[in-house]
Amino acid sequence: MSHSQRSDIFLLDAERTTWHDETLWFVRQKRDKAVYATPEFQELRQLASDIKDHTLSRLDFYLQQFEENARRNGVQVHWAADAHEHNQIVLNLLKQHNATRVVKSKSMLTEECHLNPYLIKHGVDVIDTDLGERIIQLRDEAPSHVVLPAIHLKKEDVGDTFHLHLGTEKGNNDPQQLTETARQHLREKFLVSEVAISGVNFAVAETGSVVVCTNEGNADLGVNLAKVHIACMGMEKLIPRLSDLSVFTRILTRSATGQPITTYTSHFSKPAEGKEMHVVIVDNGRTKQLGRPDFRASLKCIRCGACMNTCPVYRRSGGHSYDFTIPGPIGAILSPNIDMRKHASLPFASTLCGSCTDVCPVKIDIHTQLYKWRQVLGQAGEIPASKKWSMRLLSRVLAKPAVYGLGSKIARQSLRLLPHGLTHGKGYNPWAIARELPEPPKQSFREWYAQQAVK
Repeated sequence: MSHSQRSDIFLLDAERTTWHDETLWFVRQKRDKAVYATPEFQELRQLASDIKDHTLSRLDFYLQQFEENARRNGVQVHWAADAHEHNQIVLNLLKQHNATRVVKSKSMLTEECHLNPYLIKHGVDVIDTDLGERIIQLRDEAPSHVVLPAIHLKKEDVGDTFHLHLGTEKGNNDPQQLTETARQHLREKFLVSEVAISGVNFAVAETGSVVVCTNEGNADLGVNLAKVHIACMGMEKLIPRLSDLSVFTRILTRSATGQPITTYTSHFSKPAEGKEMHVVIVDNGRTKQLGRPDFRASLKCIRCGACMNTCPVYRRSGGHSYDFTIPGPIGAILSPNIDMRKHASLPFASTLCGSCTDVCPVKIDIHTQLYKWRQVLGQAGEIPASKKWSMRLLSRVLAKPAVYGLGSKIARQSLRLLPHGLTHGKGYNPWAIARELPEPPKQSFREWYAQQAVK
């Protein structure tokens, strides 16, 4: 299904759609307050963007530097060309330690690689320990947001899920009690796990260390209790120096949730005595995107979710309508790079209003890239035939003023004379389902202007 077809399903629940829209806009407003309270925020954005541009321009050098320094620290570094190779590496590490119980903190890369179902298929018990991720794992759903994975759910949904899977009292929707139930449930998992898997927010080439930002402390608890820590990172997560990190920690959560900083910002540089630490560096299409001059800036993304919180299309259609690990405007740029045919509809899921670009903390030109993807998809023949031929017809009409003027006159008369049910028919004019066309004017602007010129 296309994005519009999947969004139709989400829109069937009007109350939930409105709540989803308002909740994300509330997060966007928190972001604005945090930004306005930081006078130098625009300078930080520019500096972060420059650091990322520099890093991407010398990515090969910084990857090698990171590997050398990490190995010097006693960290074992692995390279994966794609999602399947990444999953194989992780599974082989688990087999080496005869590990069948794993706790995992929030990681969009492992979601991208579909690590959970791969490990479960091979007999590994994988438990997501981020509260939102655990909720959707119990529901067998994908995250609908990069920062707020269960934002599409209400407390009643969580209460029903916990009643079914964790034995809470039916109808108990109290957030504090549900959170305490999750805490007790997960504490046991932490204690018996043999391996902890984490994502990586930033990797510092200068020190060979990885940085993980969380609000719940679940990554720290898992890593410090388990004997083996596997950190999975996309190769674009690198920054050159430790001193660069402060720029990103100041803009990350301000953009994501309106916080001044995450509750936990943890540095993992080397394994503790008697333990192991592994870093799996993953490509999975990133070098391909790096080689596209018009789209390489998308690799600067720090996964704050600000573009989703502000996007009018995402807020009203829900994250699952994108059918890609990273939804929203940034996902609509990244997804065609992975599979152009499957995700051809996503760059069109945008009004091109530019709000996503305005709030991006690393100044990615998101709406411009969405427009450029549309051109690429059109040239590749990956848009529906109806859209392709209608656009060709429209371009010819717009290129001929006389034809355009005649067509406008016919349209005005048709809207005036034809019955409302015909001009707003649900089957062939979906635009008009929730909109009303204005009363057609008696003359066009061109006709009026011609009259004024004569006078």
